[in-house]
Amino acid sequence: MKEIWNWIQVTFAVVGGWFGYFLGGWDGFLYALLTFVVIDYITGLMCAVLDKKLSSEVGFRGIFKKVLIFSLVAIGHIIDKNVIGDGSVIRTAVIFFYLSNEGISILENAVHVGLPVPQKLKDILEQLHNRSEKEDYK
Repeated sequence: MKEIWNWIQVTFAVVGGWFGYFLGGWDGFLYALLTFVVIDYITGLMCAVLDKKLSSEVGFRGIFKKVLIFSLVAIGHIIDKNVIGDGSVIRTAVIFFYLSNEGISILENAVHVGLPVPQKLKDILEQLHNRSEKEDYK
């Protein structure tokens, strides 16, 4: 049993290391994005349960979208390292774009459930969203 547990740990370490490399390392930006993605998915499920519209098809579509978010972060990282050569400008811009979108979605879900949301939090996420959209048009 201990040998099986060791293999499981090694597998998770290898996969986690590969994803960390593929996504440009586990920094605060990526940690925040992962947290926002998970919270958005969970709050979306809560809204679906409350509306009695829980659907595995919609759930899988949501998971696919979340996977694509991280794929685009990886593409941004690859462009930064292999095309631009240094830094993480594209990766960071992609992360900020999806951080703002996921954050706004979380707020919408919270309001849908009936939870009041602090105006300051709304303002910060809106500013982040507007900033990331402006960078898209440069």
